[in-house]
Amino acid sequence: MNPRLTFATAGRVLRQVRADHRTLALMIAVPCVLIGLLAWIFNGTPVFDKIGAPLLGVFPFVVMFLITSVATLRERSSGTLERLLSTPLGKGDFLAGYALAFGALAVVQALVATGFAIWVCGLDVAGPRWLLVVMAVVDAVLGTATGLFVSAFARTEFQAVQFMPAFVLPQFLLCGLLVPRNGLPRVLELLSDVLPLSYAVDAMRTLTTQVDAAGDVGRDVAIVAAFAVGAIALGSLTLRRRTP
Repeated sequence: MNPRLTFATAGRVLRQVRADHRTLALMIAVPCVLIGLLAWIFNGTPVFDKIGAPLLGVFPFVVMFLITSVATLRERSSGTLERLLSTPLGKGDFLAGYALAFGALAVVQALVATGFAIWVCGLDVAGPRWLLVVMAVVDAVLGTATGLFVSAFARTEFQAVQFMPAFVLPQFLLCGLLVPRNGLPRVLELLSDVLPLSYAVDAMRTLTTQVDAAGDVGRDVAIVAAFAVGAIALGSLTLRRRTP
């Protein structure tokens, strides 16, 4: 990998996103709208404090998964990726550049969504608030890495979107947000133990209930980050220059 090419790729992606106002709105505004809607629905009840923080981990993952998978597939189907890879740019530089660019956008998204949840919607967080932001950023990077990996198996943008039920919804159902993971049937509990979103939700829930949560949350952050690195590595192996 060449750091200069990686940063050049990241800069190109950021310029493209900056010119796409709809994509920016999807990344920045939609999580806030959804969190605000939940806070409004459960106003006056303890429900929002219970599920608000875990959803701060779920929303960035879903949004970045969709955006990254569609954007990568668009570059491949248009022939842009093939032209780029005919230059000294390698697959690792391309994927790392994408991860870096969307990681930077994830920081902005996490700061805005977390600030909105805490100071506008009144989300009660017992643990360090900065860890809430860190976990949201790591979740967004995981969504980016997973989107890069999944895009290799789609031929159209519509197919890329269709992968969301296969890769995202099972994690949403088994992550412990709807039912505690230890209350799931044993087979499903074991399955949830190997899904990264489970650790993201665990970390967010820990931050809302424990003042001294740094140790447990740090472990969960490391696990989710390892999944993200693994997805990027697999993406570099499956990335194709063009769509057949």
